[in-house]
Amino acid sequence: MRGPFAVVTTLFFLWGFITVMVDALVPRLKAVFELSYFEAALVQFAFFAAYLLLSIPSGVLIARVGYKRGVVVGLLAMGVGCLLFVPAAGLRVYALFLLAMFVLAGGITVLQVAANPYVAALGPARTASSRLNLAQAFNSLGTTIAPLVGAAFILGNTVLSSGEIAGLGEAERAAYYAAEAGTVQTPFVVLAAVLAVLAVAFGVFNLPKILETDDHASGSYRGALASKALVWGAVGIFLYVGAEVTIGSYLVNYFLALDVAALVADTPWLAGIAGFLSGGDYETFNVERLAGTFVALYWGGAMVGRFVGAALLQTVSPGRLLTVFSGVAIVLLAVSAASGGVLAMAAILAVGLVNSIQFATIFTLAIDGLGPHTAQGSGVLCTAIVGGAVVPPLYGALADAVGVQPAFLLLTLCYGTIAAYGLSRARATPEVPDPEAPLSAVTV
Repeated sequence: MRGPFAVVTTLFFLWGFITVMVDALVPRLKAVFELSYFEAALVQFAFFAAYLLLSIPSGVLIARVGYKRGVVVGLLAMGVGCLLFVPAAGLRVYALFLLAMFVLAGGITVLQVAANPYVAALGPARTASSRLNLAQAFNSLGTTIAPLVGAAFILGNTVLSSGEIAGLGEAERAAYYAAEAGTVQTPFVVLAAVLAVLAVAFGVFNLPKILETDDHASGSYRGALASKALVWGAVGIFLYVGAEVTIGSYLVNYFLALDVAALVADTPWLAGIAGFLSGGDYETFNVERLAGTFVALYWGGAMVGRFVGAALLQTVSPGRLLTVFSGVAIVLLAVSAASGGVLAMAAILAVGLVNSIQFATIFTLAIDGLGPHTAQGSGVLCTAIVGGAVVPPLYGALADAVGVQPAFLLLTLCYGTIAAYGLSRARATPEVPDPEAPLSAVTV
């Protein structure tokens, strides 16, 4: 199963990369359209609302056309979403940006519903969490590279204020708007081309088929929702994705509030990291691009943690490890909220490391034992990814009211609930399940 696992893992890399590229748009759109934190967070709302509306229909689609064709549909939908950024940027209409986000996320939703249970099924149940965390590690590789690309291509140019734009001549203003459109259009046109090529490649590649006839004949959403582990797992996914996306989306603005340029200038080792991440030329960056460069450490921590977590989960109870990692996230958020300067910056970046295993571990704990209802359970869990649409605006509104750091309290509540779920599953499941029991049958 190594070949199919490697092929499907490319999807994890791809949607991780694109999801974080969207994060790079938030500070750019906030400046260009002069948005509040809440209005800027609507980017994430549009992106993750697709999970609420399209996860269950995606499950129905995959049941009818199969996993491989479902992946092709998802890739093509993502390509269309990327192409919609061209008129959105050219016309400078914020609503069109939100529509493009929704279409792009619709394609990613199809991939998520198909790929997560597929990877979990490619082997014994005992190592399902380890296997899915390994796939998610490559997702994190995409999220680590994306901030560097986004910082270079989307955050690289200085945004003029409305007063500065008003002072430009007509020709200069037109040239400025064209340049602004290009910073968004170019990377997403390239992504659309890559997605089209991948759709063709997956269409002709021979993947193993999950035996789904019996499952779909007897499985139901009512049966899936009868599992408390699934229901609370969906709550955990909702809160985890919401917290992860909130931190990733607001890191640039948080670092600007901490005066990242001054911190780099006054801290030699931090300057060394900036030099490494930027290839040595960070001193030429504007402050937004400098802040965006450090975001790679947040997603890079998640990547490292997932590789380490995949190894740990070969021997450690998934529920216990989930409890420990989410508990450490609470401590790190408290440290960042109560401090300032480099310590606050380092603590919030370190949350990425302990975020690492949480999605995949919650997912596999939630679908464990669902049997014929596994496909429906996957649809429910992917619907819960809508937390990425709900929590960021709530955090944004709270940050507008009380400040960025005090608003971290909302995120600690998210991680506290996840820790409780991990502890409950650790107590409810055996330490060493049958090593050969599969989550789902797979055939070539």
